[in-house]
Amino acid sequence: MSVRTYNPSVRVGNWNEDIQLEEDLLKDFLEKREKGQLQIQRSSNLTSMTSQIALSVSRDGYLHFGDAVLLRCPGAVCRERTSAEELPRDDCVLAINMPASQLYEGTKVEGPCGVSGAKQTQPSARSVFVITSIDGSPSGHPLRFGQPFHLKMLSGDGTLLHSDKASFQKCAKRSRHQEVTLVSQPSFLTQWQILYFDPRLRMEFEGTPVPANERVVINHVKTNQNLAVEEKQCVRTPFGREYEISAHTFKDSHKAEMDVNHWIIATGAPGDEINPPTEAQ
Repeated sequence: MSVRTYNPSVRVGNWNEDIQLEEDLLKDFLEKREKGQLQIQRSSNLTSMTSQIALSVSRDGYLHFGDAVLLRCPGAVCRERTSAEELPRDDCVLAINMPASQLYEGTKVEGPCGVSGAKQTQPSARSVFVITSIDGSPSGHPLRFGQPFHLKMLSGDGTLLHSDKASFQKCAKRSRHQEVTLVSQPSFLTQWQILYFDPRLRMEFEGTPVPANERVVINHVKTNQNLAVEEKQCVRTPFGREYEISAHTFKDSHKAEMDVNHWIIATGAPGDEINPPTEAQ
């Protein structure tokens, strides 16, 4: 009688290596899931940063402390084109430019962090700022021309728009102008003020409420440089190519700021306040 020497329970071949490989794959999967590094989690983090957010609604047509706003620079024709194929500058909004590693891991927005001019102009988690008081003005009080204030990211952990004088070690990477970033701690370097866009009438409007959805100039208090879109300089971001942002005053032959220094601080339309935005904790 023949004896059967093999059955399914017998381990043959490189059985130990196969078991170890399966355990390693499972361990790697669990570690990536815990750190938020799975592809589906990265896609979810990317989507959450572009999800639309409702802006504050101005009933009287002016900006107020505590308003959630969008900083938009209207598009224009590029001057001094280097080639016939160079396109006009698109509308863009001031937006956070997180490193891809932080964005995919879903970490909170923490300074220092870069900003850029995003061509996706809808209000989102990466482009909505809150006007914050410095002198103790209560929430809902009108912001006035020449009054210092902070611009705080709505989705960030208290990150504020910041700038400082350009140096050889610290400046905008492409234009070499004054760098604009987001930082976690308030200081004199995070103070900004609104100037009337027409310098001929700037003195007359000093101290008056700032209208919403109209062209203004955003000026850095310490360095007296204006927030600007570098229309000829683009940077790569996880969201595509976007304009570089700097603090630099561009003036024309009439000593007036050029359109790259003009910003519209946009608020929502009536009806958008049904689900008002709340700051991320």
